[in-house]
Amino acid sequence: MAEYPQDIVQRFHGSPEQVGAGLVGEPPRTWQSVVIEDYDPEWVGRFAAVRALLTGALGGLIIGVEHVGSTSVPGLAAKPVIDIDLTVEDTAEESTYLPALERLGYRLVLREPWWHGHRMLVSPAEDVNLHVWPRGAPEPVRHRLFRDWLRSHPDDRELYATTKRRLARQTAQRPGDYSLAKNDVIDEIYARIFSR
Repeated sequence: MAEYPQDIVQRFHGSPEQVGAGLVGEPPRTWQSVVIEDYDPEWVGRFAAVRALLTGALGGLIIGVEHVGSTSVPGLAAKPVIDIDLTVEDTAEESTYLPALERLGYRLVLREPWWHGHRMLVSPAEDVNLHVWPRGAPEPVRHRLFRDWLRSHPDDRELYATTKRRLARQTAQRPGDYSLAKNDVIDEIYARIFSR
């Protein structure tokens, strides 16, 4: 069994109040509804194009850029929004990275210092969620573990897809509840990841 540090194993469950407190400006339009689509192989190319733009804009400031979330898992149904984890030295030093991202058209929508310094920006078309993390934050590690597990475990990939479709229907009138509603199945899958 692999040993994981406690900060990797312990998942943060944010509340709607915390998300509201971290909101910067207007929430993205994509938060107004939840649409789950069948997997689209074009998502990989979209990530590659965004990664190239980020690398050109930020260069040596980048510690890591990873395609995470459901669009990074071949065969997994997902909201058609690319989730990217961008790691920089210190997210609190927004002047080092935020102006360059704003020049690309990205808009800061979340500032969550209590969640490992997380910042979230959306692309101009709001089809990319760019999650910015400081060096050493555990969340990008968890995201990669989850992604890699779903890529190699078809039963859990199907469980996750089925659950997401059901929850999208159940929360259709309250789309803000969708992400929180996924916590149980995500925790169930993480329990399997961390027990092996």
